[in-house]
Amino acid sequence: MTAELRRRIGFEIELMAPRGASRRTLADDLAARHGGRVRPVWHSDSEPSLVPGLGRFLHLTQGFEVVRADGTLLCTLVDDITLLDGLNPRSPALPGWYRVLSDEPRLLRLLARQADPAAPLERVLDAAGELWGRTPEPIADVVRLDDETGATIALAAPQGAERERPCEIVTPPLARDHERALGELLGPARELGFTVPNEAAVHLHVDGAPFRRPSALANVVRLFAHWREPLRELLGTNPACRRLAPLPASLVAAADGVPGFDDLAKAAAEGGLTKYFDVNLTQLFADQPIRDTVEIRILPGMISTDEILNRAALVELLLDRCEDPEPLPVSAVPSVEDLLHFAAEALAAHR
Repeated sequence: MTAELRRRIGFEIELMAPRGASRRTLADDLAARHGGRVRPVWHSDSEPSLVPGLGRFLHLTQGFEVVRADGTLLCTLVDDITLLDGLNPRSPALPGWYRVLSDEPRLLRLLARQADPAAPLERVLDAAGELWGRTPEPIADVVRLDDETGATIALAAPQGAERERPCEIVTPPLARDHERALGELLGPARELGFTVPNEAAVHLHVDGAPFRRPSALANVVRLFAHWREPLRELLGTNPACRRLAPLPASLVAAADGVPGFDDLAKAAAEGGLTKYFDVNLTQLFADQPIRDTVEIRILPGMISTDEILNRAALVELLLDRCEDPEPLPVSAVPSVEDLLHFAAEALAAHR
């Protein structure tokens, strides 16, 4: 039996297209089923750099929004650089597949606004070139845009290594009919031969507003810190999943008292909080949240609607307990059974 959810939740589901297909394949299929269309978009990410002195490359990769016939968003399909297993690193770029690279976050955001994600590689930097009064220069199969001093602003380069195959399905926030909505996405993906990658995870985005109350936020920190191992066991966290980590010690210590919101914000900053922890709390502390959510990052990769929703329902009940002003207890020997007891108590409170 599939659990029913009460909260507005956005889902991020990491899949892998079979060889010969891509995330564009799924986008086209979904658009056809809904009488809609596909709209190319940019997806921003970063990766370690092999260039001495440059810690990381920032890049825009090709993603696709799928909109229904009435223009509403069905989903967005994007790359995820953590998905590597099974890809051929020597595979050449397929025609039309490329990325835009820069080394400065503000430049990358400007490029994302100026560059047309539907443009071919040869023309994608033209609009940005007009801003600087410069003409992008083709060098072999790469297009480079430099400023008047010769400093490189951006590169557009073919993207091989089968990077067209990773496919993260990003849904808009779903307030109801979660089972139907996910089924409309995952059923076609299974039919097309999409699978769960070795490093995959499912992320849940729940509305952040209730967790700006200090007691609720402190309880979320306590849940993911003091109950980390049984929580990962209960949800079946994928040990091969990348970009997961325990919450910063300074934040955990602050949550163990009776902190105010400013206390927690200070501890988060001192601990170097980023999105790449078991739970992403960064948007709660942002002055201008990009996506006003708490992001749960420790669900395993899945392509079954039932499996996703049943685990999401467990998370929902545990978050219900976090909203209780009473501090979440800390056990000397935390166990899965204790977590299930918290969930059962929260469920009983809704009946």
